[in-house]
Amino acid sequence: MQRVLVATDSDQIFDEVDAALAGPETTVSRRRNGREVRSAVIELEPDLIVLDLQIGSMGGMATCMDLRLEESGGRLEPQSILLLLDRDADVFIANQSGADGWLIKPTDAGRLRRAARAIRRGESFTELGHTAIG
Repeated sequence: MQRVLVATDSDQIFDEVDAALAGPETTVSRRRNGREVRSAVIELEPDLIVLDLQIGSMGGMATCMDLRLEESGGRLEPQSILLLLDRDADVFIANQSGADGWLIKPTDAGRLRRAARAIRRGESFTELGHTAIG
């Protein structure tokens, strides 16, 4: 069974991710703020974490950086992280966060599935036409 953890305070974003990724072999869980993600990762052991850039109480970038810090300290196993961005200008933030991939909202089921598959395979994923900075 695959497990996806979504961190967003937007019902619309959660519904889109859930509709695209949930299925007979995949469960999708939700946390409404970034501060809850680390404990949820320990509890749920997700195969993929989807972080909304704009979530209350510790945004997606800070949450991603927190998880990467915990990994580097040996307190968490490496995580597969997809960051959902608000606009093209957020690409710089995504590259600095340590996320394995990112999508610019609004998302759609096809893009979410492609990104999830690539990241679960250990590949990075970015929007077509955008490249890493730095």
